[in-house]
Amino acid sequence: MATGIREGMADIARQGLLQTQEATLETRNRKNSLNIGIPKEISFQENRIALTPLSVALLVNNGHHVILESGAGIAANFSDSEYAEQGAKIVYDKKEVFDADIIVKIAPPMLEEIAMMHKGQTLISSLQTGTLKQDYLKALMQKKINALCFENLRDEGNVLSVVRAMSEIVGSTSILIAAEYLSNVTGGKGLMLGGFTGVPPTEIVILGAGTVGEYAARTALALGAEVKVFDSSIYRLRRLQNNLGSRVFTSVMQPIVLNKAIITCDVVIGAIRASHGRSPCVVMEETVARMKPHSVVIDISIDQGGCFETSEVTNHTNPTFRKYDVIHYCVPNIASRVPRTASYALTNIFAPILLDIGEFGGLMNMVWNNPGIREALYMYQGNCTNKDLADMFSLPFKDLELLVISNQ
Repeated sequence: MATGIREGMADIARQGLLQTQEATLETRNRKNSLNIGIPKEISFQENRIALTPLSVALLVNNGHHVILESGAGIAANFSDSEYAEQGAKIVYDKKEVFDADIIVKIAPPMLEEIAMMHKGQTLISSLQTGTLKQDYLKALMQKKINALCFENLRDEGNVLSVVRAMSEIVGSTSILIAAEYLSNVTGGKGLMLGGFTGVPPTEIVILGAGTVGEYAARTALALGAEVKVFDSSIYRLRRLQNNLGSRVFTSVMQPIVLNKAIITCDVVIGAIRASHGRSPCVVMEETVARMKPHSVVIDISIDQGGCFETSEVTNHTNPTFRKYDVIHYCVPNIASRVPRTASYALTNIFAPILLDIGEFGGLMNMVWNNPGIREALYMYQGNCTNKDLADMFSLPFKDLELLVISNQ
């Protein structure tokens, strides 16, 4: 009986009597529809992208338009077709992307990209104060740009959401990098990260008990390594102990204890951050020279100058160098080593912000209702609204509240 039914259906299909009907998904028409542009990153070895295809689908289904430069997601292994399937408009002309009302990108726009921007545009990107110059900021001000610095975005818990997300990724990834360079394949000691019955565990020293240090310690402990954490703050050390839920060796920055731990360990990770300026250099060249041959140094603080005297900036193409027979890994942008994971973390932050801008009917209304976003607005209509930035670059500062009132 079933066989006869199947044969009959096959005959009908061959005759063309059965046809697939197209179904279209309903898209909400919004009064406050946004035009969002995602350009391809041109900064050196920046592989992340601000929005993933599924976040694009979310925005499109809420009545917004997304314009994506062709190849923008390739470095994070997102193809143009994946974005197109979710409703993004794929373009090959970068200028067309920069015609959008809102530009969302990872690295700060280059000067040639600023030249393509139009007056009154909104920019959501990072603000790397260590690389910016006064002329650069003045170029943004002349375009009367509204600029959101995503490093300053704070969530409901008053946590720097993007910084926290990237720090978690970098902390965990640093341990996997250490495991890679301990292996014989990369010229390391030939050790496996972790301990087994009758085999002593690998010794790892972590400098800094912030988010990066916490997630590095968490990953190292999970792999069975012996971990020692050093920090100048008792509060941060106590918080790390409580967050890990297990007792690890912790110590303040006592030079004798620190040097002894570094000389005898297999891996040392520098994760000390400075709130302003250069990170403190806490490991001198003499200490590195006394480390065991083929040991691994990973300086995560290299983007702030590094916390090892022997550190030199490297990149993902040539990530390591040897000094005193110690392997140094000093790549500033470790998150771009795992760009797909990092992009997922970023899109979880940016997509809700873009939806809120549409819901509140514009950037200013959304910012005014969200103190965490307000702190991240460092430029409004070309006026510098961040006092630290204004003082750093000798720019005129405009209080955001007074500025909005005067324009009403």
